[in-house]
Amino acid sequence: MNCKTHTLRQHLSFPLTGILLAGLLVLGGCNNLPAFLDFRTGADIDVEAPARTLAAQGMDDYNVGKYFSALEYFDEILDRYPFSAEATLAELKAADCNYFMERYVEAFTLYKQFEERHPTNEAIPYVMYQKAMTHYKRMDRVDRDTTGAIEAIKLFDQLQRAYPDSPYATEAVVRMKEANEFLADHEYAVVQFYVRTEKYSQAEKRLNYILAMYPETKIVPQAKVLLAQLQEGNPPDAGIKEWLPSLPKIGWPELEE
Repeated sequence: MNCKTHTLRQHLSFPLTGILLAGLLVLGGCNNLPAFLDFRTGADIDVEAPARTLAAQGMDDYNVGKYFSALEYFDEILDRYPFSAEATLAELKAADCNYFMERYVEAFTLYKQFEERHPTNEAIPYVMYQKAMTHYKRMDRVDRDTTGAIEAIKLFDQLQRAYPDSPYATEAVVRMKEANEFLADHEYAVVQFYVRTEKYSQAEKRLNYILAMYPETKIVPQAKVLLAQLQEGNPPDAGIKEWLPSLPKIGWPELEE
């Protein structure tokens, strides 16, 4: 092949490509074009329509308590349409779904991510409240780990300080009081264990701690009576269960005798 023939074919290839593309447009129509050939603008294509459909389906399931299937819809939005207008809603409701399915660790992580990504969103007071609730819901019996109550109080306090006029701040005050009651009851259960095992000095220290840290809790009157008895050298002779009328049943073997 000589140079003139090669050059001629090069010049002809561009018009030929244009003719083929024009033919595709005429014969196939815009709706059947492969994506890389679709030159329509955003005004012509509603790319968020599928995301809106998924969001509606997710909310339908969420509103009737079908949290597992709702979560699948919200996750699909985040996977396929992460930049859609519905993605923010999907982030929040994915956290809510995990919360109501009692997946509190996962829910906390998702609420925290939402707060970090959308610090000015109007839902932030709610998100802060829910973050605290993921710890509050993990409070169990008074003889077990108190981390949930401690973390809940810290997060409720942050909410109250950041958004004092929010209705969620008002509810946070109630929850903080309940968490403090839990912690005071936990301390009193430890006191009773020390009394049972005749470790009276340790019991006195714990009682003083209760009076200093939880002065407004319901256990305080009982703690004062017991502290006075110990200070007088007159520990109670009654069985341990008679001294725990207001507390949940606890699981220490030493306290079950």
